[in-house]
Amino acid sequence: MSASAAANEVFAANRADGRISLAIAATPSGPSRTHLRESGSLRLRFTHSQTRAALDAVIVNTAGGITGGDRFDLDITVAAGAELTVTTAAAEKIYRSLGPTAEIAVTLEVGTNGALAWLPQLMIGFDGFRLRRTVDVRLAGNARLLFAEATVFGRSAMGERVSQGQLLDRRRVRVDGRLVFAETVGLDGDIAEHLAQAAVAKRGVAIASVLKLPADEDCAAAVRSLQDRFVGEVGISVWKGFAVARLVAPDGAALQRDLICVLHALGASPLPRLWLN
Repeated sequence: MSASAAANEVFAANRADGRISLAIAATPSGPSRTHLRESGSLRLRFTHSQTRAALDAVIVNTAGGITGGDRFDLDITVAAGAELTVTTAAAEKIYRSLGPTAEIAVTLEVGTNGALAWLPQLMIGFDGFRLRRTVDVRLAGNARLLFAEATVFGRSAMGERVSQGQLLDRRRVRVDGRLVFAETVGLDGDIAEHLAQAAVAKRGVAIASVLKLPADEDCAAAVRSLQDRFVGEVGISVWKGFAVARLVAPDGAALQRDLICVLHALGASPLPRLWLN
Protein backbone atom coordinates (compact mmCIF):
# COMPACT_ATOMS: atom_id res chain seq x y z
CA MET A 1 0.00 0.00 0.00
CA SER A 2 1.32 3.44 -0.93
CA ALA A 3 1.90 6.08 1.75
CA SER A 4 -0.96 8.15 0.29
CA ALA A 5 -3.40 5.24 0.37
CA ALA A 6 -2.36 4.39 3.92
CA ALA A 7 -2.93 7.99 5.01
CA ASN A 8 -6.37 8.01 3.40
CA GLU A 9 -7.26 4.76 5.16
CA VAL A 10 -6.21 6.17 8.53
CA PHE A 11 -8.18 9.35 7.86
CA ALA A 12 -11.34 7.39 6.99
CA ALA A 13 -10.99 5.18 10.07
CA ASN A 14 -10.90 8.23 12.31
CA ARG A 15 -14.03 9.89 10.97
CA ALA A 16 -17.11 10.06 13.16
CA ASP A 17 -20.21 8.27 11.94
CA GLY A 18 -23.27 8.61 14.15
CA ARG A 19 -26.96 7.78 13.88
CA ILE A 20 -30.04 8.28 16.02
CA SER A 21 -33.43 6.77 15.25
CA LEU A 22 -36.21 7.67 17.72
CA ALA A 23 -39.97 7.21 17.82
CA ILE A 24 -42.29 8.33 20.61
CA ALA A 25 -46.00 7.78 21.20
CA ALA A 26 -48.66 9.30 23.43
CA THR A 27 -49.71 7.24 26.48
CA PRO A 28 -52.06 7.98 29.41
CA SER A 29 -49.00 8.84 31.52
CA GLY A 30 -47.42 11.07 28.87
CA PRO A 31 -45.16 10.60 25.83
CA SER A 32 -43.11 7.41 25.82
CA ARG A 33 -40.35 6.00 23.66
CA THR A 34 -41.44 3.18 21.38
CA HIS A 35 -38.17 2.90 19.47
CA LEU A 36 -34.63 4.12 20.07
CA ARG A 37 -31.48 3.18 18.25
CA GLU A 38 -28.11 4.89 18.73
CA SER A 39 -24.89 4.15 16.90
CA GLY A 40 -21.46 5.68 16.53
CA SER A 41 -20.84 8.91 18.40
CA LEU A 42 -24.47 10.05 18.82
CA ARG A 43 -26.46 9.47 22.00
CA LEU A 44 -29.82 10.64 23.38
CA ARG A 45 -30.64 11.49 26.99
CA PHE A 46 -34.18 12.18 28.24
CA THR A 47 -35.95 14.22 30.88
CA HIS A 48 -39.65 14.73 31.55
CA SER A 49 -40.66 18.38 31.79
CA GLN A 50 -41.95 19.42 35.19
CA THR A 51 -44.40 21.94 33.72
CA ARG A 52 -45.73 20.42 30.50
CA ALA A 53 -46.58 17.15 28.84
CA ALA A 54 -43.66 17.08 26.41
CA LEU A 55 -40.73 14.68 26.60
CA ASP A 56 -37.34 16.42 26.40
CA ALA A 57 -34.55 14.74 24.41
CA VAL A 58 -30.93 15.90 24.46
CA ILE A 59 -28.55 14.98 21.64
CA VAL A 60 -24.99 14.25 22.78
CA ASN A 61 -22.13 14.02 20.29
CA THR A 62 -19.40 12.05 22.04
CA ALA A 63 -16.97 12.88 19.21
CA GLY A 64 -16.67 16.38 20.69
CA GLY A 65 -17.38 18.14 17.41
CA ILE A 66 -17.70 17.62 13.67
CA THR A 67 -15.09 17.84 10.95
CA GLY A 68 -14.59 16.96 7.29
CA GLY A 69 -15.69 13.45 6.37
CA ASP A 70 -17.95 12.97 9.41
CA ARG A 71 -21.51 11.77 8.81
CA PHE A 72 -24.50 12.10 11.15
CA ASP A 73 -28.07 10.89 10.54
CA LEU A 74 -31.03 11.72 12.78
CA ASP A 75 -34.48 10.21 12.22
CA ILE A 76 -37.16 11.30 14.71
CA THR A 77 -40.85 10.37 14.64
CA VAL A 78 -43.50 11.85 16.93
CA ALA A 79 -46.69 9.80 16.79
CA ALA A 80 -50.23 11.15 16.96
CA GLY A 81 -50.91 13.20 20.09
CA ALA A 82 -47.36 13.03 21.46
CA GLU A 83 -45.13 16.01 22.23
CA LEU A 84 -41.35 16.15 22.02
CA THR A 85 -38.68 18.80 22.49
CA VAL A 86 -35.21 18.12 21.08
CA THR A 87 -32.07 20.09 21.89
CA THR A 88 -28.31 19.48 22.08
CA ALA A 89 -26.06 19.16 25.11
CA ALA A 90 -23.88 22.07 23.94
CA ALA A 91 -23.10 24.28 20.98
CA GLU A 92 -21.96 22.05 18.10
CA LYS A 93 -18.52 22.90 16.73
CA ILE A 94 -17.71 22.37 13.05
CA TYR A 95 -13.93 22.25 12.74
CA ARG A 96 -11.60 22.91 9.81
CA SER A 97 -11.67 20.28 7.09
CA LEU A 98 -8.67 18.94 5.20
CA GLY A 99 -10.89 18.62 2.12
CA PRO A 100 -13.90 16.33 2.63
CA THR A 101 -17.30 17.72 3.56
CA ALA A 102 -19.09 16.84 6.80
CA GLU A 103 -22.70 15.76 6.32
CA ILE A 104 -25.74 15.97 8.59
CA ALA A 105 -29.09 14.52 7.50
CA VAL A 106 -32.17 15.13 9.66
CA THR A 107 -35.63 13.64 9.09
CA LEU A 108 -38.47 14.79 11.37
CA GLU A 109 -42.01 13.36 11.23
CA VAL A 110 -44.98 14.47 13.35
CA GLY A 111 -48.36 12.76 13.38
CA THR A 112 -51.91 14.02 13.91
CA ASN A 113 -52.16 16.38 16.92
CA GLY A 114 -48.49 15.79 17.65
CA ALA A 115 -46.01 18.54 18.48
CA LEU A 116 -42.27 18.86 17.94
CA ALA A 117 -39.95 21.63 19.12
CA TRP A 118 -36.60 21.24 17.34
CA LEU A 119 -34.28 23.54 19.30
CA PRO A 120 -30.59 22.61 18.96
CA GLN A 121 -28.12 25.02 20.50
CA LEU A 122 -25.86 27.20 18.35
CA MET A 123 -23.66 25.66 15.68
CA ILE A 124 -20.19 27.26 15.46
CA GLY A 125 -18.27 27.06 12.19
CA PHE A 126 -14.49 27.45 12.40
CA ASP A 127 -12.27 28.75 9.63
CA GLY A 128 -11.98 26.18 6.86
CA PHE A 129 -15.07 24.19 7.83
CA ARG A 130 -17.14 22.38 5.20
CA LEU A 131 -20.68 21.25 5.98
CA ARG A 132 -23.67 20.00 4.02
CA ARG A 133 -26.86 19.69 6.08
CA THR A 134 -30.30 18.56 4.93
CA VAL A 135 -33.49 18.75 7.00
CA ASP A 136 -36.70 17.09 5.83
CA VAL A 137 -39.84 17.66 7.92
CA ARG A 138 -43.08 15.72 7.35
CA LEU A 139 -46.16 16.89 9.21
CA ALA A 140 -49.73 15.69 9.48
CA GLY A 141 -52.28 18.37 8.64
CA ASN A 142 -52.85 19.48 12.25
CA ALA A 143 -49.41 18.75 13.70
CA ARG A 144 -47.47 21.53 15.43
CA LEU A 145 -43.85 22.48 14.75
CA LEU A 146 -41.43 24.96 16.25
CA PHE A 147 -38.07 24.76 14.48
CA ALA A 148 -34.95 26.83 15.13
CA GLU A 149 -31.44 26.58 13.68
CA ALA A 150 -28.66 29.06 14.53
CA THR A 151 -25.15 29.33 13.06
CA VAL A 152 -22.19 31.41 14.22
CA PHE A 153 -19.22 31.92 11.91
CA GLY A 154 -16.15 32.01 14.13
CA ARG A 155 -15.85 33.08 17.76
CA SER A 156 -15.80 36.87 17.69
CA ALA A 157 -14.63 37.12 21.30
CA MET A 158 -11.51 35.16 20.30
CA GLY A 159 -10.86 37.37 17.28
CA GLU A 160 -11.63 34.55 14.85
CA ARG A 161 -12.61 35.20 11.25
CA VAL A 162 -13.98 32.58 8.86
CA SER A 163 -11.99 33.56 5.80
CA GLN A 164 -12.65 30.26 4.06
CA GLY A 165 -15.46 27.79 4.48
CA GLN A 166 -18.47 26.17 2.93
CA LEU A 167 -22.04 25.75 4.16
CA LEU A 168 -24.90 24.22 2.22
CA ASP A 169 -28.10 24.16 4.27
CA ARG A 170 -31.19 22.61 2.69
CA ARG A 171 -34.62 22.59 4.42
CA ARG A 172 -37.90 21.17 3.21
CA VAL A 173 -41.26 21.01 5.07
CA ARG A 174 -44.23 18.97 3.84
CA VAL A 175 -47.75 18.89 5.26
CA ASP A 176 -49.79 15.81 4.34
CA GLY A 177 -47.21 15.17 1.64
CA ARG A 178 -47.51 18.64 0.10
CA LEU A 179 -44.40 20.82 -0.02
CA VAL A 180 -45.15 24.06 1.88
CA PHE A 181 -41.68 25.41 2.63
CA ALA A 182 -38.36 25.04 0.82
CA GLU A 183 -35.10 26.89 1.09
CA THR A 184 -31.43 26.32 0.46
CA VAL A 185 -28.74 28.52 1.97
CA GLY A 186 -25.30 28.38 0.42
CA LEU A 187 -22.12 30.17 1.51
CA ASP A 188 -18.79 29.33 -0.05
CA GLY A 189 -15.31 30.84 -0.13
CA ASP A 190 -14.61 33.93 1.98
CA ILE A 191 -17.68 33.70 4.20
CA ALA A 192 -16.75 36.79 6.23
CA GLU A 193 -16.65 38.83 3.02
CA HIS A 194 -20.07 37.53 1.97
CA LEU A 195 -21.58 38.27 5.39
CA ALA A 196 -20.18 41.80 5.31
CA GLN A 197 -22.43 42.70 2.37
CA ALA A 198 -25.43 44.82 3.37
CA ALA A 199 -27.82 42.56 1.46
CA VAL A 200 -26.54 39.44 3.25
CA ALA A 201 -25.77 40.10 6.94
CA LYS A 202 -24.39 43.66 7.12
CA ARG A 203 -21.22 42.42 8.87
CA GLY A 204 -23.13 40.20 11.25
CA VAL A 205 -21.47 36.84 11.89
CA ALA A 206 -24.36 35.02 13.58
CA ILE A 207 -27.60 34.03 11.84
CA ALA A 208 -30.70 32.03 12.73
CA SER A 209 -34.02 30.96 11.26
CA VAL A 210 -37.16 30.07 13.21
CA LEU A 211 -40.19 28.34 11.66
CA LYS A 212 -43.53 27.96 13.47
CA LEU A 213 -46.51 26.06 12.14
CA PRO A 214 -49.37 26.72 12.51
CA ALA A 215 -49.04 30.46 13.07
CA ASP A 216 -51.02 33.65 12.51
CA GLU A 217 -50.49 37.40 12.59
CA ASP A 218 -50.63 37.39 16.39
CA CYS A 219 -47.34 35.46 16.33
CA ALA A 220 -45.72 38.11 14.17
CA ALA A 221 -47.11 40.89 16.37
CA ALA A 222 -45.68 39.22 19.49
CA VAL A 223 -42.19 39.16 17.95
CA ARG A 224 -42.40 42.69 16.54
CA SER A 225 -43.43 44.04 19.93
CA LEU A 226 -39.94 43.13 21.17
CA GLN A 227 -38.01 45.13 18.57
CA ASP A 228 -36.61 47.55 21.17
CA ARG A 229 -35.07 44.62 23.09
CA PHE A 230 -33.18 43.00 20.23
CA VAL A 231 -29.41 43.44 19.99
CA GLY A 232 -29.26 42.43 16.34
CA GLU A 233 -31.85 42.54 13.59
CA VAL A 234 -34.98 40.38 13.61
CA GLY A 235 -37.70 40.12 10.97
CA ILE A 236 -40.76 37.88 10.80
CA SER A 237 -43.33 37.06 8.13
CA VAL A 238 -46.53 35.05 8.26
CA TRP A 239 -48.28 33.53 5.28
CA LYS A 240 -50.41 30.49 4.48
CA GLY A 241 -50.63 29.51 8.13
CA PHE A 242 -46.97 29.49 9.17
CA ALA A 243 -44.39 32.02 10.36
CA VAL A 244 -40.70 32.42 9.55
CA ALA A 245 -38.39 34.64 11.58
CA ARG A 246 -34.86 35.59 10.51
CA LEU A 247 -32.18 36.81 12.90
CA VAL A 248 -28.79 38.43 12.30
CA ALA A 249 -26.49 39.48 15.14
CA PRO A 250 -22.92 40.73 15.61
CA ASP A 251 -21.87 37.68 17.66
CA GLY A 252 -23.11 34.44 19.14
CA ALA A 253 -24.04 35.86 22.54
CA ALA A 254 -26.24 38.52 20.96
CA LEU A 255 -27.86 35.97 18.69
CA GLN A 256 -28.58 33.65 21.62
CA ARG A 257 -30.25 36.48 23.54
CA ASP A 258 -32.40 37.54 20.58
CA LEU A 259 -33.28 33.95 19.72
CA ILE A 260 -34.50 33.26 23.26
CA CYS A 261 -36.75 36.34 23.07
CA VAL A 262 -38.19 35.21 19.73
CA LEU A 263 -38.83 31.66 20.92
CA HIS A 264 -40.56 32.88 24.07
CA ALA A 265 -42.75 35.17 21.96
CA LEU A 266 -43.68 32.20 19.77
CA GLY A 267 -44.72 30.07 22.72
CA ALA A 268 -41.58 28.08 23.55
CA SER A 269 -41.89 28.30 27.30
CA PRO A 270 -40.11 26.99 29.16
CA LEU A 271 -37.07 26.54 26.94
CA PRO A 272 -34.82 23.52 27.51
CA ARG A 273 -32.81 24.14 30.67
CA LEU A 274 -29.53 23.65 28.79
CA TRP A 275 -30.29 26.82 26.81
CA LEU A 276 -30.26 28.85 29.98
CA ASN A 277 -27.12 27.44 31.63
